[in-house]
Amino acid sequence: MGVGDGAEPMTDAQRRALARTEAPQEYNPTRANAKFAKRPAAVAARAAQIASSLGGFVLDVVVDVQTGQFEANAKVRADQLRKKLTELGPAFVKVGQALSTRPDLLPAQYLDELTSLQDALPTFNDADAFEQVERELGRPLEEMFAMITPRPIAAASLGQVYRATLLESGDEVALKVQRPNIPKGLELDFYLIRAGAAFADKYVDSLNTSIVDLVDEFAARVFQELNYVQEGRNAERFARLYGDRPDVVVPGIRWEYTSPRVITMDWIEGTKLSDQESLKAQGLDVLSLVDIGIQCSLRQLLEFGYFHADPHPGNLLATPEGKLAFLDFGMMSETPERARYAIIEHVVHLVNRDYEAMARDYYNLEFLDPSVDVTPIVPALAAFFDDVLDASVEELNFKTITDGLGGVLYEYPFNVPGYYALILRSLTVLEGLALSTDPKFKVLGKAYPYMARRLLTDPRPQLRDSFAELLFQDKKFRWNRLENLLREGSKSDDYSARDGDREGVEGIFDPDDRGGKQRRRGGAVMTAGDGDKKIA
Repeated sequence: MGVGDGAEPMTDAQRRALARTEAPQEYNPTRANAKFAKRPAAVAARAAQIASSLGGFVLDVVVDVQTGQFEANAKVRADQLRKKLTELGPAFVKVGQALSTRPDLLPAQYLDELTSLQDALPTFNDADAFEQVERELGRPLEEMFAMITPRPIAAASLGQVYRATLLESGDEVALKVQRPNIPKGLELDFYLIRAGAAFADKYVDSLNTSIVDLVDEFAARVFQELNYVQEGRNAERFARLYGDRPDVVVPGIRWEYTSPRVITMDWIEGTKLSDQESLKAQGLDVLSLVDIGIQCSLRQLLEFGYFHADPHPGNLLATPEGKLAFLDFGMMSETPERARYAIIEHVVHLVNRDYEAMARDYYNLEFLDPSVDVTPIVPALAAFFDDVLDASVEELNFKTITDGLGGVLYEYPFNVPGYYALILRSLTVLEGLALSTDPKFKVLGKAYPYMARRLLTDPRPQLRDSFAELLFQDKKFRWNRLENLLREGSKSDDYSARDGDREGVEGIFDPDDRGGKQRRRGGAVMTAGDGDKKIA
């Protein structure tokens, strides 16, 4: 990683923060196996607690399957599962949130219900929290803070947040404190979850994905969230990449008041995007704020590849000035460079209804192993997307598409990469916020100008080829598509028509095109609607 992706070496202030107390625990399944092999009583007690909570649910699902009632009862069972996971605590809340992004593992009814699973858990004792702050920062509270709210203003699965005023400067800050001893509970729970995953991998034939691998990947990510110094570094990297937008706000980190289990950041006054009545009372436009989120998310996902992986409504604030503030940088992810181009190419193939190429895209997107034959998948894609594409791009509903595609993923041997599942979650959350205000809002319609701008102005060979592929079909040049791209691209914040003409359109006919793809388009027909012109 280098300057281009916003990553920088650890600073002295960050090193001091990390060194204030013992290093945060990392996820290590081998160590956990050895540890809990020596503690059978603790394992048995927690396993019994989990079994008593989930056993009835599992039995009900088995009966539903055997009696042919699985689909009919799916919504009720999904609601039961959400409640059970909440009761079982932080590890299971996190697992439920992760499952809500996996259309290759669960049917749509479960995805919908688990998406509503929030990090709303009971707070822990305030005296324990304040003792943790003093232990982590090495000073009494009264030497650091002029004021701390007596009760937390927010609580999540891994910690809780207080509002405070710094004694030295008088600045208002948000003080997040980790739940004491939480790594121990997470380690035992993930040990048991992993054992269940191994059982499923061995005996459930219909699974297309290694559940153990998913558990290991996810548990490692959750344990990374326990390192608040890393969260602070994530926030600063995010600010370097996306804080240049005048309508995006990222809180600054106060490193002298931060440690592995306590993080202090600038207080941002704002209203949650989910609190739409308050937003309206302040004269703030929900749809404009969502559009800011979409444009910033597209840059995260497709330009730099470093993105906020937990964008639920509580982590997005509207400031009184109408800006969008991002909070909570514990869970971040990255889109591989190859996948960034593959996603844009996938959109081009979708617009062209080139379902064979779409199916092959799943290799580059890492959905399918190269050994899998995509031929049987093509008719399923065609059957679904032919209906979807009868609507214009502006009318496409993102959730409808992801639900329908999820049905295809669930039926065939797909393995959805973690980064892609998080992308779906990010855009679905934003569209859901907008739909509650405007039922006709379409996130893809808002995203299309960005896609058009990238195709028109990005000089990289991969996107120039995709641009040409979009404009040429059956050896005909589609003027209407070029006009549409120019029109939509002009709506993007960063668009320049001059750049688009120079680096995009001219590239189609560039005689020095080193890729050779455009030169091989000899004999194409330029279609203007009423008549065709032959070009050399």
